Order: sequence, then structure tokens, then C-alpha cells
Amino acid sequence: MRICVYGAGAIGGHIAARLAKGGAEVSVVARGPHLQAMQAQGLTVEAADGLLHCRPRASANPAELGPQDAVIVTVKAPALASVAAGIAPLLRPDTAVAFVMNGIPWWYWDGTPEAGRRLPLLDPGDAVRQAVGIGRTLGGVVYSAATVTRPGHVQALAPDNRVVLGEVDGAITPRLQALAAAIAAGGMGGIAVPDIRAAVWLKLLGNMMTGPLCLLARSSMRDTLADPVLRQAAVAAAREVMAIAAAHGHPVTGQAPEERIARSARIAHRPSILQDLEAGRPMEIDALFAVPLRMAREAGVPTPVLDLTVALATRVAIAAGLHRPPEGEMP
Repeated sequence: MRICVYGAGAIGGHIAARLAKGGAEVSVVARGPHLQAMQAQGLTVEAADGLLHCRPRASANPAELGPQDAVIVTVKAPALASVAAGIAPLLRPDTAVAFVMNGIPWWYWDGTPEAGRRLPLLDPGDAVRQAVGIGRTLGGVVYSAATVTRPGHVQALAPDNRVVLGEVDGAITPRLQALAAAIAAGGMGGIAVPDIRAAVWLKLLGNMMTGPLCLLARSSMRDTLADPVLRQAAVAAAREVMAIAAAHGHPVTGQAPEERIARSARIAHRPSILQDLEAGRPMEIDALFAVPLRMAREAGVPTPVLDLTVALATRVAIAAGLHRPPEGEMP
């Protein structure tokens, strides 16, 4: 199976190495020193189950990689416009494109009774929709506390790593199962689900309950949640996210907020939103925070803790020059 990982940074690099271990013919779209290192020396991933090394075809130009059976997009949301501009050479009519990303996805309303709705904050001018097409699109979320430790090297030491995939209309299709199986063959969980939106909200729960707090504290989840006041704020934020998800028909079940926070409090990982700030990369404020809170307003769900923490986190991002507020909103 020919699979291209578009955006092979920490998360994308980990997925690429797992695909290669499982026997897929892997290529990656990347840039900068990380790309140069992969071209020269290959890709190394330090994982909980051992060291992974592979030599994927690596390029900044998708045209050099050719048509694929599947593409896994792992860029941050602000980079989606560049994906729309560059992805065409990778696509055949039957190429599946899985958007394995954080936050509310650009395709969220497709495959639902509100299929005509758009999220222009996430896909301005329908650029991604037109470039890829909803018929090729799969949704996905990933759990992997990964970091690029130096060019060509990724550290992903958490024992529980998985990619959850789903069709936007909830079908369990052969292409969905094939891509999940290709990931699982490399020793990373690859799971095909009928309700990908529930998976989106479950992942978003973690992003929203700790991301703004860790960003403001400039600390890992473990260090931030060691403070009893911040821990209680995280619990309150988690309850608010769960209320938004339930109001939109995808309740998050199976674990109380206190249990989820207790698990996060043991992890010395700096959330991706904090890593982006520290690295000077555009921050995923819209997909992770702004759009979910707009959905809360639509559903009449009060979110006082998230309103405060997200407003402060947004100010930090704007002050750092890493986020531009939508036109007409306070700069």
C-alpha cells in the first residue's frame, strides 16, 4: 500500500515510521532541517517499544512522490491552505485522504443533516474541500505524545499510541479498514470507528482542559496540574467540553473528568499548543478553541472557565505574532 504522510513532523514522523515497520511503501512531505535529515540519514523514532528506523521517500514537493493509495495529513490547522495548494499530485480518483489533526475539523458538518454548513475559519474559501473533495475525505485523531528532539529524530515514549479513523458519514468501508490495518501492522493502534465525531470530541477534551492552562503556565501537564487551583480549573474545563459535545449529539463517556485529569497529571508532556508557542509556529487557536466555543454559544452551553482561559491563551498567541484574529474581532 502506497501511503504518503503529509506533514511529517513529530506526529507525522511517528506515524510514517509505524507504517514503514508494517510494510507499507511510505513517503513523506516535510520541510526544513527535518526534511534534510530524513533525506540524508532516514527517520528514527525512539518509541516505548523500541527504536524504529526507516528511509521513506522524503520531499517538500508532492509532485516528486506521485499518486498514492492513501494520504495521511498531519499538519497543524493553520497549514491546511498549503496542503490544499500542494496535494493534487498525490491524488488519484480513489485516493483516500485522512485528516489526522487536532480540534474541530473543516469537514465536521459533512455527512450530517447540516451538511451544507461550512467552517470558513478552518477552510477559508473552501480551498481544502475543492482540492481534496469530501468523497476522498476520512476523519482522524491521534494519540501520541511525540516531539522532534533533533532533525530526523522523533521521541514518542508514551506506551499508548493510536490513530482513530472514520468516514465522515459513519460507514465502515474497505478503504477505512485497510488504512487502519496498515497503521496497526506497525505496532501502533489503528482503529476504525463508526462515529468519528465522538472521537474528535474525546481528543478535544484533552486539548481544551489542559492546553490553555499549560500554555499560560508555560509548563508540562504534570507540573501545571500539580497546582490544586489549576487542577480544579482543568476539571471544570473538562466538564464544559463534555457539555458542548453532548449538546451536539456526541457525548464523551467512559471516564469522569477527575480520572482524566489524574491520568494527565502523571505525564511530563508539553501540549502541542505550548510547543508551537515556544518554537514560534502558527498556533491552532481556531480549531482547538475558537470554533468549539462558538459551537457552545450556538447550543446555549455556558463555559465560564474556558471563556477565561481561552481568551488569555488567545491574547498570548496574538502577542507572540502566532495567531491572527478573524477580521472584525478585537486584535
